[in-house]
Amino acid sequence: MPEILSFSRNRCTSIEQVDDRTLRSTCRTRDNLMDAGVEITVKLPDLELTRVKCTMTTPHQEENPIPRDDLQKLIGSRVGPGIKKIIWSAVERSPYAEQIAAMLDECCNGIILSFTRDVLIQAPKDQTGEKEFFAGMVRANPRLYNSCAALAPDSPLMEFLELDKSSFCGGKDA
Repeated sequence: MPEILSFSRNRCTSIEQVDDRTLRSTCRTRDNLMDAGVEITVKLPDLELTRVKCTMTTPHQEENPIPRDDLQKLIGSRVGPGIKKIIWSAVERSPYAEQIAAMLDECCNGIILSFTRDVLIQAPKDQTGEKEFFAGMVRANPRLYNSCAALAPDSPLMEFLELDKSSFCGGKDA
């Protein structure tokens, strides 16, 4: 009887207002190969990273294979343009660099998207109006494109986006 490969992954990102000048973003990923958590703390209004923490366990019981000093290089950076390159330069030598970078990026996107909540609530309720609203939002701020599942290239919300999608930010080079 052939062996059937089984794999599942869950990822969850949450944002928490710690106080009137501090936000905390946490991303947790759990799959068959790792159990990892990343947490960043950001000072408002500059969105300056004040704390970065990562925990990871692999099936080999390898605890925290990420050098702590590498993550501390991120402190003082600001969430915004160029943060993906800063993240990648800090973790690129880590054994799980791609996963850690993706989780840190997810935390940063969560921080940015938390400021768009009030705008999102204003979206029209009809389906066509909603799609035009979100496409217009991405046209006005291309960095939102592919920043979450709702604004992904194959999302129905993006069907009204007629701009050259290849010019939008995406991947670790953004």
